[in-house]
Amino acid sequence: MESFHPSMNLPFSYTFSTTMSGGSSSSSSGGAGITANPIITNPWMDTRIWSKLPQRLLDRVLAFLPPPAFFRARSVCKRWYALLFSDAFLELYLQVSPSHHWFLFFKHKNLKSYIYRNSSSGGGVGGDQQGDDNVNFRAPCEGYLFDPYDITWYRLSFALVPPGFSPASSSGGLVCWVSDEAGPKGLILCNPILGSLTQMPPTLRPRLFPSIGLTVSPSSIDVTVAGDDMISPFAVKNLTAENFHIDGGGFFSIWGTTSSLPRLCSLESGRMVYVGGKFYCMNFSPFSVLAHDFAGNIWCKIQAPMRRFLRSPNLVESKGKLLLVAAVEKSKLNVPKSFRLWSLQSCGTTWVEVERMPQQLYVQFAELECGNGFDCVGHGEFIVIMIRGSDKALLFDICRKMWQWIPPCPYSSQGAGIGGSSNGRDSELHGFAYEPRLATPVTGLLDHLTLPFQPFNG
Repeated sequence: MESFHPSMNLPFSYTFSTTMSGGSSSSSSGGAGITANPIITNPWMDTRIWSKLPQRLLDRVLAFLPPPAFFRARSVCKRWYALLFSDAFLELYLQVSPSHHWFLFFKHKNLKSYIYRNSSSGGGVGGDQQGDDNVNFRAPCEGYLFDPYDITWYRLSFALVPPGFSPASSSGGLVCWVSDEAGPKGLILCNPILGSLTQMPPTLRPRLFPSIGLTVSPSSIDVTVAGDDMISPFAVKNLTAENFHIDGGGFFSIWGTTSSLPRLCSLESGRMVYVGGKFYCMNFSPFSVLAHDFAGNIWCKIQAPMRRFLRSPNLVESKGKLLLVAAVEKSKLNVPKSFRLWSLQSCGTTWVEVERMPQQLYVQFAELECGNGFDCVGHGEFIVIMIRGSDKALLFDICRKMWQWIPPCPYSSQGAGIGGSSNGRDSELHGFAYEPRLATPVTGLLDHLTLPFQPFNG
């Protein structure tokens, strides 16, 4: 949207007055009085115009504000403060509010290494007593909201999320939290802008650290939980996936739809990306991409490009397309190391390289990365590349073909910045594509399936 410019030609004219300041005046040859110190009111901010705007038009303007600006505007008057509780305004907001392709980051323990470390120390899957105490009495979790348009950080509190849950996915303004304990997985949908929590029914199969896929539309919620089936109290294997679906038409399936995963799959990333009716996740050893057609409940493997030379491959969604982002290292060939992006074509099996990091920038990136690897998350026209164990991150704007370093988050603990920590790999950054929403009425569909959320004591 173009901003107003006072020098632009207008199809209509404004009349504005000259304010008299001081008591002296003089007469010109025409007899007109003029002020000694004239103050001309800006026509664009003339209170006689803005004070008479219809309330419906004013609400429409407020609905276009990004959430930080909207919450600041709520302090203007009682009526604006009450808009967050107005059904009419929220309905208008859902219709006209533009999308905000933002990101939400968390700093918390690497859950998988935490479980394995405590299991090997003799404490079982649940860990020792000290580990249990740390989980049950942890400080309230907080997230860091990043606006890639203004390169601005905000802090969000998740104080209502009970201990023993970790963020796993995000969609439609909701963040999905999954229980850390081994067994049937409990899931919570949270809207951090409103501070609301909605509990989902637990999964049917016991799992340890499954991959979670979530997609939320205005009228439906779809969730896929895949892998890490517990075949015994001390062993897991990637065997099955189970789906959850509910929509406004009255149809729902509470983990009743299951499917078998392809043979020899390894879902170590724990991440899923939703594009065009399918969930995608990386498969390791060797690299490939697993695709799950949610409607058809079918899994298939897609060969990754240059799979023998990839390092730290990541799947991201960008503008409705699936992208694979990875470093390429051909040690036995005379080809310089590089950082590349591929797009999956409509046929579903072919990849086309769409972008490559400038070589000079990649040399700088590789020096900072030092072989520790990186994680990527995409949203709209933006992709964020985060160096593990570091406060360094890159932002790539696909539309403008522009790369830039992101300033460290000023709210992260101990000034470590984005991804940094005093505990190294045990406290890595986890980022999600996140669109802040003032209203997520689709969670009301779950009220018919589950009991009200019970507070956790301790």
